Amino acid sequence: MTGSGTDRTPSERADVCVVGAGPAGALVAHRLARRGYDVVVLEAGERFDFEDRKERMERAIRPGRGPLSVWEMGGPRDAYSSEGEWFYPLNRARVKGVGGTTLHWQGMVMRLHESDFEAWPIEYGDLRPYYAEAEAALGVAGADDNPYAPPREEPFPMPAFSPSYSDSLFAEACERLGVTMHSVPNARNSEGYDDRSSCVGYGTCKPVCPSGAKYSADHHVEKAEEEGARVIDRAPVQRLEHDDAGERVTAAVYATPEGETHRQEAREFVLAAGGVEIPRLLLLSESPRYPDGLANSSGAVGRYFMDHLFAGVGGTVDRETRQNHVGFITSECHQFYDDPTRGTEGTDGGIPEWSGKGERDGEPRPDSIKLEFLNYAGPSPVEMALSGDQWGDDLLDTLREGYGNSIAMGGLVGQRPRKENRIALDRSTTDDHGNPVPELHWRVDDRTKASLRRANRIQRAILDELGADISWTVGPENTGPAFHHMGTTRMGTNPDESVVNPRLRTHDLRNLSIASSSVFRTGGALNPTLTIAALALKAAGHVEERL
Repeated sequence: MTGSGTDRTPSERADVCVVGAGPAGALVAHRLARRGYDVVVLEAGERFDFEDRKERMERAIRPGRGPLSVWEMGGPRDAYSSEGEWFYPLNRARVKGVGGTTLHWQGMVMRLHESDFEAWPIEYGDLRPYYAEAEAALGVAGADDNPYAPPREEPFPMPAFSPSYSDSLFAEACERLGVTMHSVPNARNSEGYDDRSSCVGYGTCKPVCPSGAKYSADHHVEKAEEEGARVIDRAPVQRLEHDDAGERVTAAVYATPEGETHRQEAREFVLAAGGVEIPRLLLLSESPRYPDGLANSSGAVGRYFMDHLFAGVGGTVDRETRQNHVGFITSECHQFYDDPTRGTEGTDGGIPEWSGKGERDGEPRPDSIKLEFLNYAGPSPVEMALSGDQWGDDLLDTLREGYGNSIAMGGLVGQRPRKENRIALDRSTTDDHGNPVPELHWRVDDRTKASLRRANRIQRAILDELGADISWTVGPENTGPAFHHMGTTRMGTNPDESVVNPRLRTHDLRNLSIASSSVFRTGGALNPTLTIAALALKAAGHVEERL
C-alpha cells in the first residue's frame, strides 16, 4: 500500500491523462509513455504490495474471511444498487486498485470469432494485428489446435499447458460423441516469460496468483512508470470538465485520501475504468452543455449493458478425477459457438441437434455457447478440512471417502445488447465522496435462457456418456453473471445511437477516448480481456496520431 507521504498533486504538464490502471489503462499508459509522451494515470484504488499475495491467498482459502476482503473491496467507496429484474452482485468479482480486475481474474484470453464482429463497425481483420500485439504483451500460452477459432498468422508466445488428468477422461467421452476438445489460451506462463516465472501450481488463480505467473496489469503499470509515466493511486476521479464550447475535456477532477480535490489537465484523456465506472463517470460529469451526462448526446451512455451467463452441470464418477490439482481450465470446446443448434454424429449417437422446442413450444434460437471442461470441480481437501468440524482419523476418513471423484463442465453463453439493461445513477445512495452510486438494471431474456438450456443439454449428454452421477445443474433459473461488463459506451459510426467511433474517440468530444469492454457492440460468449487489450492498443495508436 502506498505511504501517506505520496505526492498526489497534479502534474503541471501532461499529454495524456488515463483514468483507471487495469489492463486497458496500463497498456495505453505504457505504449504512450514509451513513445515519449507525458502520461498521468489516475487510479481510484490502492497500489497493492506484491509481497502480500500469499497472505491474500490465505484469506481466500481460510474460513472466517469474506471474499471481498481478499482485495479490499466493499464499504461506502464501492456501494451500488441493483434495481433490475435480476439482482446483480457487482462487487463479488471486481477489484479497485493498480492492476484492476486482472489481480483476480481467471486468465483465459480468446480472440472473438469473426461472426462476433458482424454488428460492429470494425471487422476481425481490423483488430487482428492488435490481437497479436496483445498476446505478446500479456504473455499467452496456447496452441493452434482450435478448428473453430478465427484465423491467425503468428504463433502463440508460449506453448499451451498440457491437458489436465480430468481432461483425458472427458476426451474419451467426447471422441465417442463427436465433440471436439482443444486447448485454452491462457495469460499465464507455461515457461518463463517477460521476467515472470512459469506457473508453479498454487491452484488459487482466482482470486490471487502468489507467484505472478498469471498476468496482471500492475506488470505494465510498472513498465509504464519505467518509461516515465506517473501513476497516482487512491485518486478517484469525481467528474470531467470541458471547455466552453463543449468540444474538449479540459480536466479530470479527482479526490485524495487527505481530503483534497485536484484538477489534472491534459491534451488527451482516455477512460479505462471498466464497463460500470466509465458510464457512471460520464453521467456524473453532467453540465449545462451536457445535462444528460458527458459524451451522451445519443442517450446511449450506460445503455446496452451485457454480460456472459454461466451454465454448468456436475456430479461424480466411479473413478479418480484428480480434482483441484490445476487451478485453471486447460481444455474447452467452441464447436457449438457459431452454430449452437448443431448436433454431432458420434459413434454412440452423438449430441442431438436443437429441436426448436424447449420447455415450451417456439423457444427462441440459442446464441453462442462456449463449453469448458472444469478440472477444479468439487471441494478441495483444504476446503473440506477447514470448513468441517472433524479432526484426526475421522477427518482423514471423510477426505478419503468424499474427495477425488467430482467432475463437471462449465461454459458461457452470450447475452444480446438490450437498451433496457443499463447502468444509471442512484441519487438516493451516495459513495464516500457524496456521489450517486451506480445503479444496475439487468435482466436475463428468453433467448439467453434458451442458450443456457442448450448448453446444459450438451453438458449433460457428455457427462452421461462418462457415466457420471449428476448432482447439480446451473441453468436458466439459477445462473449468474461472469462479471464481464460490456456495452455501456458502445462503438458505432452513427452519433445518434453510439458513444465512440471506430477509432475509440467519443463522438461529442475531440480529445476523449474510451478503452474498455464498454465499447463492445456484442459480447459473444468468450472472455473479453484479450479484446479489451487489443482495443486499448488500438486506442493508444489513435491518441498518438492526434498528439
